Amino acid sequence: MNGPGWQPPEHEVEPAYQPVQINRTDGSWAVGRINAWWRPAGAPAWCRVRAMGRGEAPAWMPFDPEHLLLLPATGI
Repeated sequence: MNGPGWQPPEHEVEPAYQPVQINRTDGSWAVGRINAWWRPAGAPAWCRVRAMGRGEAPAWMPFDPEHLLLLPATGI
């Protein structure tokens, strides 16, 4: 379920626009955006994340608040 290019069934994907800070494995932070959610029955939520300004393709990953800090989308 977690290989390169893997995607959940499209009819189960919820579009989103959620700014995030991404805590990378090397300890650095990047600004990014969650642009879709997938919530499989009986399992943790997954999100499609894209780091901004790095030319990286969006990637699906399990949502982990230790690595993805949700930021406000409006109202600041």
